[in-house]
Amino acid sequence: MNQPIQLSLEQQFNIYSFASQVKEMSHEQAQEFLVKLYEQMVVREATYKELLKHQWGLDLGSMA
Repeated sequence: MNQPIQLSLEQQFNIYSFASQVKEMSHEQAQEFLVKLYEQMVVREATYKELLKHQWGLDLGSMA
């Protein structure tokens, strides 16, 4: 897993489109958006961890 992940053309376009939208935001809008985006990333990471623990059988018992 030493090779960088290659993004599809669609993903690259979505990033370009996202960047264009952010450029149109005010500073305050961009800050609020960034906080919400970070919150979603944290929730996604926690969800992945819980799913993996369940998949690997690590959610049994009092393991935390």
